[in-house]
Amino acid sequence: MARAKFQTLTEPMFYILLCLREECCGADVMARVEVLTRGRVSVGPGTLYNLLDSFLEAGMIRETSVVGRKRSYLITDKGRETLEAEYRRLLALTEDYKTFVKGENLG
Repeated sequence: MARAKFQTLTEPMFYILLCLREECCGADVMARVEVLTRGRVSVGPGTLYNLLDSFLEAGMIRETSVVGRKRSYLITDKGRETLEAEYRRLLALTEDYKTFVKGENLG
């Protein structure tokens, strides 16, 4: 069965939405992701702007201002719900891992 769009998020998707909990432009998002992940995740402009367009189309973010070519964005309630669902999914994965590894150590 095919996965529904945004049912799970890639790391760049997750961090872009996380950064957009505060209003910022694309360049700021790229910089924030680098800082937040200590360089582990890098989002290039092509990926960023494709995802921003997809998030806008899905109603997960909204454009807050346009000054020349600079556009700023902010997460919507739908985006927050998606981000929270992904957070809960990741927690469940880590709990499953801990349970499984702990069970191995009991044997």
